[in-house]
Amino acid sequence: MAAAPAPPAARAARVGLLYDERMCAHATPDGEEHPENPERLRAIWRKLNAEGVASRCVVLKAKEAEDKYIASVHSNNHIKLMKEISSKKYDSSRNKIARKYNSIYFNKGSSESAVLAAGSVIEVAEKVAAGELHSAIALVRPPGHHAEHDEAMGFCLFNNVAVAANYLLNDRPDLGIKKILIVDWDVHHGNGTQKMFYNDPRVLFFSVHRFDHGSFYPSEGDGSHCFIGKEAGKGYNINVPWEHGKCGDADYIAAWDHVLLPVTEAFDPDIILVSAGFDAALGDPLGGCCITPNGYALLLTKLLGFAKGRIVMALEGGYNLRSIANSVFACAKVLLGDKFTFSSPEMQPFESTWRVIQAVRDELKTYWPVLSRKLPENLSLRIKPSPSELYASSDSEPDGEDVDELSGALSSVNVIQFADDAISEHLSKMKLDEENLAVKTASSCSTAEHHPTDSVEVDIDGSVVLSKRISDLSLAWRSDLSRTHVWYASFGSNMWKPRFLCYIQGGKAEGMSIPCCGSRDTSSPRGTMWKTVPHRLLFGRSSTPCWGTGGVAFLNPEINYNEKSYVCMYKITLEQFNDILFQENRLVLEDGKNGNVVYPDSPLIGSSEVEFMSTNKAIHLEPIKDSWYSNVLYLGDEDELPILTMTCPSSDIERYKSGELPLAPPSKTYAATLIKGLVEGKQLDADGAASYINAAAARGL
Repeated sequence: MAAAPAPPAARAARVGLLYDERMCAHATPDGEEHPENPERLRAIWRKLNAEGVASRCVVLKAKEAEDKYIASVHSNNHIKLMKEISSKKYDSSRNKIARKYNSIYFNKGSSESAVLAAGSVIEVAEKVAAGELHSAIALVRPPGHHAEHDEAMGFCLFNNVAVAANYLLNDRPDLGIKKILIVDWDVHHGNGTQKMFYNDPRVLFFSVHRFDHGSFYPSEGDGSHCFIGKEAGKGYNINVPWEHGKCGDADYIAAWDHVLLPVTEAFDPDIILVSAGFDAALGDPLGGCCITPNGYALLLTKLLGFAKGRIVMALEGGYNLRSIANSVFACAKVLLGDKFTFSSPEMQPFESTWRVIQAVRDELKTYWPVLSRKLPENLSLRIKPSPSELYASSDSEPDGEDVDELSGALSSVNVIQFADDAISEHLSKMKLDEENLAVKTASSCSTAEHHPTDSVEVDIDGSVVLSKRISDLSLAWRSDLSRTHVWYASFGSNMWKPRFLCYIQGGKAEGMSIPCCGSRDTSSPRGTMWKTVPHRLLFGRSSTPCWGTGGVAFLNPEINYNEKSYVCMYKITLEQFNDILFQENRLVLEDGKNGNVVYPDSPLIGSSEVEFMSTNKAIHLEPIKDSWYSNVLYLGDEDELPILTMTCPSSDIERYKSGELPLAPPSKTYAATLIKGLVEGKQLDADGAASYINAAAARGL
């Protein structure tokens, strides 16, 4: 879908720009380096002043948010702590409290900055809603979209955009704002905002973010496209979860044209709030994506035709000072009505982008019939980036020349009207290229010997890391591994055989929200038996697409003979074990065009890896190192066959201990599945099984 026509430039002339140096008081307590630092705001402000943009805007100062407005989305306890954390009484405990949160710091300026950030977004949103301003940009920090009802996380203390949205809907009915679109283009999922409006049909929440099959921060399953809202809000939560990094202008434009814009037209919002994180920008040290300043300008331009152009941008992430300054500059010029030429060196989206878009449309078409229309065809797509690109470190800024080139290209943004029709026509011809559909996983395991370019290393925690090259193995590996049998040991929901068979034969069992794709080999296991192992059972993470809110089972990789965990062992082929490993780590994909299942084209575990594990006891699969079940453990032998299971890496155990990753009790449906497995397997009675699970969930690490 092409963008709705933008309103005349004259109507966009009155643009608010809020900046206040007081929000720079929030900083690390001892001056340590941190990506979310005061220079982010100052760099943007310097750029806007140097280019004459600030003088063309209505410049506003920050205003503190009243507690009653913050309380519309946050608990009273959370508000009290955030407002008092900078006071003298917390001088000795402030750092200790910060460590209890996920990616949070506090100092003596944090409380004031947080209240100002929330109040500033209210201030500009109110003025835009009232017609005093046509649009506005709120340069605020700390950011907000990760902050949840009772918890600060991910650099965010209060959820600034959520507070403002609730204010417009519930406290100012006189402004006539009845429907709000929140567009979150920060590279990270807006988990906090999603939860705050999950059952509210007045708010259409759209988040496009790196998901990486659940491994990218905040590493929660609810960033999946399957999470679409609940009750009255069902269909009003839209996630577009990228499968990998390096997504750029073309990928985001495709998500706009084929998901966001058609739904927005049907929703017809009264105002648009943008959670404007710029950490998907080219050169960002945390995001790993490639949006250019012109790309952000076009994304914003495509929104101007809705809500009478009433748009409020609230700063979220973005940690490369040049990129964030140039990107905000580009957006400010769009709101001021300046025209620009859009050009991109790479106009094809990734094939994974098209697959994600199709999956999102399939999930939502019941609620938004416009998404039922057939997608355009006949455009070649880029294949997934190579492993060296995906896993390359991005901890440094891009070369000054690269950023200067972007800045130079941007300097002419007010010269020529962009050729949007040509771009939309080009992008609308996208079709999944079946010849490029095979998924290149970042691992390729020989079934005989390690390739000379493979390497085995001992990680700092003592675990073994297997780093392998990509190869062009054919599917002959399946034939080879189908002749090798192993015992797969399950300690979680797969202890219940009907649920386990979903991983083999496809479909879903009682309690599951989404089906499994199954294995290429649908043969039932050749044997089943139970045993206990000396590893600690724990429940981690906070939600999954399949089981909803609640933790899921992991085994601590470390052997502890004081622990005893039950495992149900299934005798299956090594091919089937790989297919389970693929599914557990969300590497099996579906071609949205025709429903075909797409498996990785090479195994993660081959015969040589099994032999290696018999000596080293574990392999941490480096190519999928950030996936939840990337650690394969060797638990011994039974009938001369190896016993294998999959769990989290030892590094995740440390993150659970520190609180960086959440420990959470399982959902009722997930716990019931484990109980059925233990009871039907005649290991425990129902009460004993429930006590076993509750004890594992209640204990700290």
